[in-house]
Amino acid sequence: MSEWSKPIDVGDVPANGSNFDVIVVGGGPGGSAAASYHSMKGRKVLLLEKEIWPRDKICGDAVGGKSLRHVKELGVKTMIEDTPHFRVDSIVMSSSNGKEVKIELPKEAFEKMEAGYSLPRIQFDYMMFKRATEILHENGGYVIQGFSVTEVRHTKDGSTQKIIGVNGKTKDGQELSFDSLLTIGAGGYNCPVAKTITESIHDESMRDIEHYCGAYREYWNNVKGCEGDSGAIEIHFIDEVNPGYFWIFPVNDGTVNVGIGMVISEQRKQVGIKKSLKKMQKNVIENHPVFKERFTNASLVEGTEKGWQLPFGSPRKNAPSYQPRRSAMAGAMCVGDAASLVDPFSGEGIGNALVSAKMTSDIFDMDLHSSGFTEESAIIYMEKLWDLLGPELTNSYRLQQVIKRKWLLNWFMKKASKKESIREMMTEMIAGKEASGGVYSKWFVIKSLLLP
Repeated sequence: MSEWSKPIDVGDVPANGSNFDVIVVGGGPGGSAAASYHSMKGRKVLLLEKEIWPRDKICGDAVGGKSLRHVKELGVKTMIEDTPHFRVDSIVMSSSNGKEVKIELPKEAFEKMEAGYSLPRIQFDYMMFKRATEILHENGGYVIQGFSVTEVRHTKDGSTQKIIGVNGKTKDGQELSFDSLLTIGAGGYNCPVAKTITESIHDESMRDIEHYCGAYREYWNNVKGCEGDSGAIEIHFIDEVNPGYFWIFPVNDGTVNVGIGMVISEQRKQVGIKKSLKKMQKNVIENHPVFKERFTNASLVEGTEKGWQLPFGSPRKNAPSYQPRRSAMAGAMCVGDAASLVDPFSGEGIGNALVSAKMTSDIFDMDLHSSGFTEESAIIYMEKLWDLLGPELTNSYRLQQVIKRKWLLNWFMKKASKKESIREMMTEMIAGKEASGGVYSKWFVIKSLLLP
């Protein structure tokens, strides 16, 4: 039995009505990281997860360079390296005219085992959640699996609405209520905390199909060109999925994550076979002149055919309040997908989830927020988050717009194949360790694309 197929003992359930410094709703990477970071600072934390481990999470499965510092800080990096995984040393991209660009990751990072990883989320999330459970138990916190939040409670504090805790139900039907100074929303694209902040309290839209991506994933074995335990992950901008992309990410032991992503508003414009991402992927695998040959002897892992949604962090032209959308208020902050932070070009979301998770632990202050997390601090969080991630998310959005136009994509890939500065920019976007202001400046982009 593999380590990540074993149950996780999360200990006793806290008493109904218990008070906590921090409640985290959602036990994925962002939620587990947030719970861990707050607990490591001596706060009493409750981590709530609606599923029971082991559980699958549909994703492209890549863990980029931005995630590594956090994964190491939390004690998860060595856990990954002790289990089967694929070490990413490069990214291959191609366009509809057959132009292919290979972006090598820094050799020194790969040799130091600091390159990106690719491994199934059932495996990665298991380790993040297990480590969070250990950290919380060491610091007097609690973890509950199989807990569905049914209400995010809020009250009026003077003229300000403030979130004060959650109500929910366990798998066996036990109804429980918990209070907190801070509630963190980490429940993914449909997070109840994010819904409460945006829709219920501020009457703002949480879901915008211009900035939400539909995605579909399958696992395959024996895909040609994906042998070994290290190498490239692939992103292909081909006619059959335009204006989306087709990916091939090896994960471990000959297993490959194969999928398609497309902005939902664009997907709804498709007709016939292209209306379903599943049918679209089937068409690529069976009929595309390059990929049908690579899948000749490959076999689908039955039961892995699943779809989901990704909330992009692309800037909104007419945002009702904050960019990319409102993600905090008195009593609450959201992280990762719940804060709409997925990279709109690469689809990577784990790195930004971990960055935002740690930021919540830096902004929350037990002395300043002894009566509850304040509206002023919520605004500071949203502004700091966009100041840090906004430049790269904006740049990624520009590139996302490029791939919608076939001629422009082909031109861009041709430029990228010849110019080191463009490949450097793309390396930073996909595998960079932290946001890099210089690389994401508008002038850098213009200079890289237009100058000889």
